[in-house]
Formats: sequence, C-alpha cells, structure tokens
Amino acid sequence: MPALDGMRILDMTQFEAGTCCTQSLAFLGADVVKIERPNFGDPGRGRSAGNSIDREYFINWNSNKRSVTINLQDPAGRELLLKMLPNYDVFVENYGPGVMEKLNLGYEVMSEINPQLIYARIKGFGTTGPHAHYKCMDMVAQAAAGAFSITGNPDGPPMRPGPTTGDAGTGMQAALAITAAYAQRLRTNRGQSIELSMQEAMTYYLRTAVSSTGFGARPTLRSGNGSNPFMALYPCAPGGANDYIFIMAVNQRMWDGVCQTIEKPDLFARPEYETPRQRHVNASGLYNEIAEWTKTKTKRECMSLFAEAGVCASAVYQTNELFSDPHLQERGFIKEIDHRDYGNVRILGWPSRMSESKVEPVAAPLLGEHNDEVLMTDLGISRSELGRLRDKGVIGGEEVDRLEAKAAG
Repeated sequence: MPALDGMRILDMTQFEAGTCCTQSLAFLGADVVKIERPNFGDPGRGRSAGNSIDREYFINWNSNKRSVTINLQDPAGRELLLKMLPNYDVFVENYGPGVMEKLNLGYEVMSEINPQLIYARIKGFGTTGPHAHYKCMDMVAQAAAGAFSITGNPDGPPMRPGPTTGDAGTGMQAALAITAAYAQRLRTNRGQSIELSMQEAMTYYLRTAVSSTGFGARPTLRSGNGSNPFMALYPCAPGGANDYIFIMAVNQRMWDGVCQTIEKPDLFARPEYETPRQRHVNASGLYNEIAEWTKTKTKRECMSLFAEAGVCASAVYQTNELFSDPHLQERGFIKEIDHRDYGNVRILGWPSRMSESKVEPVAAPLLGEHNDEVLMTDLGISRSELGRLRDKGVIGGEEVDRLEAKAAG
C-alpha cells in the first residue's frame, strides 16, 4: 500500500513551488486533484490561443495528478469547489498575494466547512510583514535569501544559481509540513493552517554558508570554484563546455588517492608540495600537475579512476546526460511514461525508496481530463448536470471534447 494511500488533496497551485509540493505527496500515494482555470489552466502549461499542447516543464512537475477545471470567479464555480471540500484532507495554494482573499477562499472560510482540513499556503515573503504584498518567484526568493551573494567568483558579481531551490525547495518543505500535520491530525482529529515563505524556506539551504557569518556579524564571501586544488574543477578531454571533473579530496588518504590516480605517487615528496603550507602557497602549480593528467581522459574516465581510488569526485553531468547514465538506469530512476500528446517519453523518477510503499509514475493530466470522473464521484453529479455546468462556463470542457474526439477517431 502506498504510504499516503487515502490522503486526498485539492491542489490549487501553479508553476513550481506548489506543484512540487503536491507532486511529491502524489508520489507517496496521495490522490491529488488539481483545480485549474478553464481553457488555460496552470500557467506552467504554457497555453495560449490556438495552442493546446502542454510544455515539457508542466509534464515534469505534474505527473500522478488529476485535473479538474473550475471557473472560480463565477459564484457557481466557487460554490462547486466548496461542495467538494468535505471529501479532501488537504488544500494547497501558491497564488500571488491577495488572490485567495479576493476569491474569499481563505482558511477561515474553508475550515468552517471542513474543520479537519489542512490548509497549506506558499507565499514569496509570507502573509505578514512589510514585504507580504511583494510578488515573488524562484530566483527572487533566492536573491532575498542570500544565495546569489555566495554564488560566483570572488572578483565577479553575484551570480544566479542553477537549481530552482527557491521553488522546489520550498515545495518539499511544504510537503513535509503537510505530512506532519496529517500525522498530528490522526491524534487530535483537528486540521490546521500551514504557511511557508519562500524567502525563509530558501535560507534553510544556506545554513552552511550562514555558519561562517559569526552569527550575523559579517557576510559569507564568494569562493567560485575554489582555490584549493583538492576541491576544484578540472578540464577533461575532449574539451567541451561541460567536460570537467570535480574533485573533493578532504583528507590525507584522498590526497594520496589523487596522486596515485594521476600516476605521480611522489608528488608530495617534491619540496614545493612537501607541507600543507607549501601546497597552499604553490596551489596553482599543484592544480596544473593534476590538470595535465585530467586533460588526457574523459570526464567519465576520470570519475571512475578517482572514485575507485577512494577520492570523492564526479563528472560534471549535463542535464540530458542523466537520461543515459548507466548508474541511474540500472537503479530504475529513469522512467518511461505514455503521454497522449508526446507519446512514450522519459522522465526522472522519485528519489525516496520505501520498502513498503511504491507508486509508479503516471503522465501529467490533460487540462480538465478528470472533470467527469472527479465531480461525479465526489458530488454525485449526473452527466446532464455536468453538461449544464459546461454550457454555463462553470467548468471547462475543451479537453473532454478533445479526448472524446480522439477516441472516436
């Protein structure tokens, strides 16, 4: 049985922070019903007039969910959502400041209908404080948390980090909080509200950097790729943009492993490298000694040789190389799914491996794909009533029509 089998989630999220949260819970077995705007849906789908094909971005963040389209600006649509509420354990939203208040769908309103509801909100700067009304996305949160300031070369400007931890990192923290609230509800029979500020959540990933501030007395400096030859990037053959190996040798045994691997076991016997201080003073020469060897090997060869010698090291993987990595393939991390528009495609799997819980990936839903299925099950709505709601524009029907046409054709 999946770990969260039986947990039901109303997902009113968009783009990444909220969608990451609900996807992670879906991978643990929760039933996630994504509420979207008719015709366009989650902006992450990348829909526009005349385009009904979802972006790869949306497909990667919304697998294992069901989609229902409701026009929440229509009073009848809002009422429909509130009628669904007693069937769910969790509600998650990450809309911009003031949107839920404008729709009158705050925690007070929803908890009155379902006192056991766990209501989770993800906001850029939280719901209180002087910045609460500021809009925010991933990199804004990272800038506000200090991540830009520690990324880049010491003599260069701050640099935008690569991973989207402002969004996905916050989403994972929200999923943890929801799971904890769910466990608490099993004991107390009470729901609760959960709020996450993306700025605050992002600081959790900077705690190591913050630990060098003297408890806030001075800034953490940028170090770039580092000046320590034993914690550095080295160029590899054939010299492409990402043909590099990163070595992180943190003790004498690993240092010796580096020397053995590059076939210079007596390197530290040379006067200029004999002591730690001399190695520091002559760091550039030591770096060149190692780079001279790495340039003759591919990054994969370097990774294998260093790792087998007990050195902590990795090739610099390009994102597309993850799909062909034999290690990830053997571990079953690369998954194949069948998508109605894209056919058979590969996606990355879920990293947590639980001996008593397993959920296989299912393709991200088409917009409004599960309108009939969910509304008929949750509310007992007849097909004729569903047709009336479609005609009035309360729920969408464009994907239902497309699916039926495709099935007929």
